[in-house]
Amino acid sequence: MSVSRAGQPAAASDLVDVPHLVTSYYEVQPDPENIDQQVVFGTSGHRGSSLKAAFNQAHILATTQAIVDYRRSQGYDGPLFIGRDTHALSEPAWASALEVLAANDVQVLVDHADGYTPTPAVSHAILRANSGRTTGPGLADGIVVTPSHNPPADGGFKYNPPHGGPADSDATKVIAAAANDYLRAGLDGVRREPFSKARAAAGSYDFMTTYVDDLANLVDLDAIKSAGIRIGADPLGGASVAYWGAIADRFGLDLTVVNPLVDPTWRFMTLDWDEKIRMDCSSPYAMASLIGKRADFDIATGNDADSDRHGIVTPDGGLMNPNHYLSVAIQYLYGGARPGWSSDRVGKTLVSSSMIDRVVAGLGAQLWEVPVGFKWFVPGLLDGSVGFGGEESAGASFLRKDGTAWTTDKDGIALALLASEILAKTGASPSQHYAELVATHGDPAYARIDAPANREQKAKLAALSPDDVASTSLAGQPITAKLTRAPGNDAPVGGLKVTTEDAWFAARPSGTEDVYKIYAESFQGAEHLAQVQAEAKEIVSAALGG
Repeated sequence: MSVSRAGQPAAASDLVDVPHLVTSYYEVQPDPENIDQQVVFGTSGHRGSSLKAAFNQAHILATTQAIVDYRRSQGYDGPLFIGRDTHALSEPAWASALEVLAANDVQVLVDHADGYTPTPAVSHAILRANSGRTTGPGLADGIVVTPSHNPPADGGFKYNPPHGGPADSDATKVIAAAANDYLRAGLDGVRREPFSKARAAAGSYDFMTTYVDDLANLVDLDAIKSAGIRIGADPLGGASVAYWGAIADRFGLDLTVVNPLVDPTWRFMTLDWDEKIRMDCSSPYAMASLIGKRADFDIATGNDADSDRHGIVTPDGGLMNPNHYLSVAIQYLYGGARPGWSSDRVGKTLVSSSMIDRVVAGLGAQLWEVPVGFKWFVPGLLDGSVGFGGEESAGASFLRKDGTAWTTDKDGIALALLASEILAKTGASPSQHYAELVATHGDPAYARIDAPANREQKAKLAALSPDDVASTSLAGQPITAKLTRAPGNDAPVGGLKVTTEDAWFAARPSGTEDVYKIYAESFQGAEHLAQVQAEAKEIVSAALGG
């Protein structure tokens, strides 16, 4: 039996062949009748690899024209901000998009220095341009070319409308359908002009300076500086690489950019749990290098490739579980750190830890539980009615000090800086704060596992009703709720959540694999969690008629 290489440095055999990847982007033609080669928008846009005919020039040309058609139908006639991350397919896709946007006379704004652009910087730019408006003439929107933390062979393409956050399913269904129609038509109807002309026509925007200068209105950077917090920031080879140096210089912080390298093979990464290169800043395997340096800093942080996720490393606790850090951030922000906020609503996805529920209850605040996907937090963050929105996959954002919107997309840079503010203002690390929460609320065990399911079973799971669940107990406790719609906004969850007093599980179909995901948690320990997981499979199987 081979020994796992998870957490070990990548070897030459793990690296993607970048020239072949890029050539495939231009030369491989997708089959529009093959579902695996169509445009499909998940929770964060269309993703895939050019090597699998899932992310190729035809996809981007068609999708961009579909976005042009959609924004025209909605009356969005302002500038379109476009950013890209450091994946090898991001620049080719960015160039293809420019060719279509220019040919359609869309006013495009690109980074003034042709630099990489984090997702939150694009969201920040859209909100700034629209000044809180979501209707009327001149509205701006945006495109981010990124597959987030996905492996180096992947590409990604997502659309952010004028509210600044990820497009909702009403928009993405229209865009994907139109894009696939263009693919079937051999791109007939897709307008395009040469890149040199398109690039010359694009306007420029200083994403980095605008975003960095405004951070003082979000985080107490003076407190971080005064406390002398030693920060280590690892961009993990992603789009935040220049931003962290700019933040250090602008605010005089004791901040070291741990790894300033950008390499489309990510040869400097340690392998993730499945021995793949993946820029997942919430994974102890992908973050092994930074964890090894934790004694050198008071707070060390990591971001994924487009900087919308955060990883928090402390000298005393190592890499924090994302659920743990979200709980600490909520306790801190709503516990008196933001007197300018009028909102007492806390947003969480229904697969995030119930520690958050207990923290919110202890604060006397209001829990707003929504389905998986950051798009659900957009309305609350935009109008200031939700102070903080977070999800278990290490994505979150929160309001400015004065209670107005900062970003309506995930912001890993902001959450990383908040960890240093917490230490500076309280004298205790986020991991020490979590230990206090455990002492008050209990110590939950949390895990996610997969179970096999074919396409028909996944479709049935997504359409379940509470009446399909016959069980009245789970792991020895009475069931208190059977949810197929989210309590916070009554939106379909695309699966099932079952709760008891001390435990819960949620089952959701995978969008890319023949499995469904079981998220589960117990405040009665690991053995009880295992019982919850086992019974969850039985409950779901019975509900599906299997």
